[in-house]
Amino acid sequence: MSVHLSRRTLLGGSVGALGAVAAANLSGCGVQAPLSIPTAARTGTPAPGGVMRIARPAASAAETLDSASSLNAYEYLGALYNRLVRQDEDGTTVPDLAEEWDSDPTASRWTFRLRRGVRFHDGREFTAEDVVYSIRHVLDPEIGSPQADTLASMFGPEDVRAIDPLTVQFDLQAANAEFPSLLTSYHCYIIPDGSAAEIGTTGIGTGPFVLESFTPAGPGVVVANEDYFDGRPVLDRIEFYSIQDATARVNALLAGQVDLLAQTNLDHPTARVVTGTAGTTVARVENAQWYTIPMLYSSEEFSDPRVRQAMKLAYDPEAILRTALQGEGDAGWDNPVPPGMAGRLDYQREYDPERAGALLAEAGKEGFTTTLHTSAYEANLTPIATAFADQVAEAGITLRITNVSADSYYTSSWMQTPLMVSYFATGRPLDQLLNQIFRSGSGYNESLWENQQFDELLDAARADVNESTRMQKYQDAQQLIIDESPHMTPLFGDRLVGLSERVVNYREFGFEFDYLGIGLED
Repeated sequence: MSVHLSRRTLLGGSVGALGAVAAANLSGCGVQAPLSIPTAARTGTPAPGGVMRIARPAASAAETLDSASSLNAYEYLGALYNRLVRQDEDGTTVPDLAEEWDSDPTASRWTFRLRRGVRFHDGREFTAEDVVYSIRHVLDPEIGSPQADTLASMFGPEDVRAIDPLTVQFDLQAANAEFPSLLTSYHCYIIPDGSAAEIGTTGIGTGPFVLESFTPAGPGVVVANEDYFDGRPVLDRIEFYSIQDATARVNALLAGQVDLLAQTNLDHPTARVVTGTAGTTVARVENAQWYTIPMLYSSEEFSDPRVRQAMKLAYDPEAILRTALQGEGDAGWDNPVPPGMAGRLDYQREYDPERAGALLAEAGKEGFTTTLHTSAYEANLTPIATAFADQVAEAGITLRITNVSADSYYTSSWMQTPLMVSYFATGRPLDQLLNQIFRSGSGYNESLWENQQFDELLDAARADVNESTRMQKYQDAQQLIIDESPHMTPLFGDRLVGLSERVVNYREFGFEFDYLGIGLED
């Protein structure tokens, strides 16, 4: 599986820089004086029915409605499908197609009991066999699902089976008290038994909308599922339009041609233009973007732990937040777990540029100079790079900023250059976040860090069925990341989503928005 494709799915889709380029192209769109960016999405009572038009960046002409794939047409998934369980806005695992679940005392055998009376869009009744088939499909090596490694590390295809038509059982190879949360992944949607060969074009699921048409990298339409088990959606219809260029997507919104920009994180200048334009506004998704600066553990520059510690001591995340994101977000202090997530360690590391300089001198790296790679791939990467370079200069560190083409950034720089600015979308469960991004040998471990103590802590946490002591182990693992890893988390930023002023009840969490409740005012 190529890094480029798997990286896209991990991020939840690609985005692009807008800024002054977009602002320069907005003449004639009724732009007023820039306003402050709204602090929340608009809420209200939508008119029944209506058609929403969504502009999205398409992955490629090879994109598919198969959610297990690394090339899935991400924006369609939550409309068409359901999972066994999902995350709510607090990050809690809650029912979806499974009504309840429990484990044996060792957290090695998990049993899920399913909803009755649910039907797929083609009329087929949903049963446990569909769940077994769907999970085995994710595990299939030929599919190359980004979630396959996470699940395959715990159980094999034969370890998931239907006990009866409404009961599914998973036998794990090792205890995992957080196992249900890992099934909330957007690669784990449930499809009909035997449908893998055609699901990429049919999109048959149990979700709130039914597929009417789909063209890879082109337009598509979904219509309301009148028999949805959780009630009919507000909208009658959603029309998807593929617009690869981020500036073109913004211009389409300002011209009234679309109602919502999917997977487009507006930078602050553009967000203010959108807010100040008649008919459009911005929804803010708090701390939805997790920004990172990984130091490559295997590189000559950062093989010495004193140099890594100096890099962390040399910068103040609060200052970077103020400079790069105008204070809209939260300082990370090198803890990758988002603020507000259950199990996050409440700890603020030291900021001491003088001590950083002393450590560099001790390591024989006084006057340390290296290159910091950045890109227009995401709107805030370069502002963060610039603010970070300014910060560490006080400790005698010189960073040469190099801009890399957005088209090649995550193939030529990611996990290859000693120092770069990166990002992920927040929303993954705590156990998956720590294991997927930081465990030794993980395919998404962007600093290539290896630490046996850290790995053993994660294993011990998974096996601990006591929630209090399990969370303490996860917090101990976070402390190791802060103190010893080459991974820096300067900040968490708000995602700024452009939409029409008519859109109400836009709610985004767990890598998707609420397709059921979103609507349009008259």
